[in-house]
Amino acid sequence: MAKIAVFDSGLGSLSIIKAIQKISKSDIVYFADQQSFPYGNKSQAQLSKIIENSIQLLEKNFSPDVIVMASNTPSLMLNLRTTRKKIIDVKPPLADAKKRSKTRQIGILATKSAINSKGLTRHIKRNNLSKSFKFFKINGSKLVKLVESGKFISNKKYCQKIIKKTLEETLSKNNIDTITLSSTHLSFLRASLEKQYPNITFIDPSNAVAEEIVLKTKNNQTRNNTLKIFATGDTETFQTRLNMLGIKNKVNPLSF
Repeated sequence: MAKIAVFDSGLGSLSIIKAIQKISKSDIVYFADQQSFPYGNKSQAQLSKIIENSIQLLEKNFSPDVIVMASNTPSLMLNLRTTRKKIIDVKPPLADAKKRSKTRQIGILATKSAINSKGLTRHIKRNNLSKSFKFFKINGSKLVKLVESGKFISNKKYCQKIIKKTLEETLSKNNIDTITLSSTHLSFLRASLEKQYPNITFIDPSNAVAEEIVLKTKNNQTRNNTLKIFATGDTETFQTRLNMLGIKNKVNPLSF
């Protein structure tokens, strides 16, 4: 029986969890470190300490077979996959974007820390050997906050306004036809993004990440999906936000 631990600073992990549950039966522990939200404004040193503490907490309490760092920001800034075999991370799906883009101009929508990181610069270089593609880094931190606050459900009109404000200038000046959703929170805004920009292809990496997880755990499938949720910070408010998304599982407090 494989146990999968999935964590980030809040609701973002759910996009990965939903994708896993669609294609496998797994025992999943979901840890939302709300006290560290948002990852996207942390320095590399701050983020390194937060992530290391989270991994140690999960290993100590749950002994998972796989730990999914369900956030692009630390995945790009720390690159733990190379040193920790248990870790599966999430990075902008640039190879997929290159296959889909006809204009060869691709947007990377991510948090402020991610777009300013050396890790993203390295990731782009690794995925652009031909140099024929142009990548545009777009700060989507305000969109991440829309998701974590629950406003993407309660105030859709306001969300469309912020989406336009975030993307309009870059899109109006460039011939971008493909954008990667390079924060797991952004999956929740995909329908709104597609409504605002129907001619843009928005790529969500959740399914690809889920497929990798299933490959690692395929010999230890369970009969049913189980999900246990833990969080730091205000668990009651987090419970309310999950309920708004139709998730009734109890949120249990967990601290460092």
